[in-house]
Amino acid sequence: MTVLMLRLAGPLQAWGDSSRFTRRDSRHEPTKSGVLGLLAAAEGRSREDDLTDLAGLRFGVRVDQPGRLERDFQTAIHHSDGKPMPLSYSYYLADAVFLAAVEGPSELLGALDAALRRPAYPLYLGRRACPTEGQVTLGLAETDLETTLRGQPWLASEWHRREQAKRVLLPVVMDAAPGAEATETVRDVPVSFSSLRREYVWREVCRPAPVAVDNPHGHDRPDFLAVLGGA
Repeated sequence: MTVLMLRLAGPLQAWGDSSRFTRRDSRHEPTKSGVLGLLAAAEGRSREDDLTDLAGLRFGVRVDQPGRLERDFQTAIHHSDGKPMPLSYSYYLADAVFLAAVEGPSELLGALDAALRRPAYPLYLGRRACPTEGQVTLGLAETDLETTLRGQPWLASEWHRREQAKRVLLPVVMDAAPGAEATETVRDVPVSFSSLRREYVWREVCRPAPVAVDNPHGHDRPDFLAVLGGA
């Protein structure tokens, strides 16, 4: 199998999978539908195009820099009578960085890698208000999904590294392998991006042991129990 590696970073990201009415949530890591939408945009696919090949890719994410959750709200009025409409709330991740990866046929992933280097449409991190930062593709790896997520260098920014401990644990979230135990189910596998009828189905997700990385730029966290004992 071949794996396509992606660096997902930008001032804001928004990865919703359960937005309802006046509330648009964001998960704490990229959704499969959001990343496959980014890949489809890079290739220049329309919202009506078939997504079967992309939906069949195995997907995973490593949280290299979790960012922080931010909330925005919008106001609006009815044009007819000027009466206010209910406030709508949108949630975003600020200053987050993720290593995402998709595993699948080498020919398909090679074409996606080339498209990401010269995308047909602008690339967004979940919503149009969230453009990507820098080069998205990190190239191809001839290995499996989990090995790739565990083996790539840490992508966090220098300022974030300085705020962390000498050893950091990076969470991993990925499609559960067939027959493997899942920790949750998520409805974010796109069947259609059509504006007339968007449709998604469920996938099983697992959270294997996090990736431990050494952080020479970090600091030694104080042992609070020892401090209290010596007081």
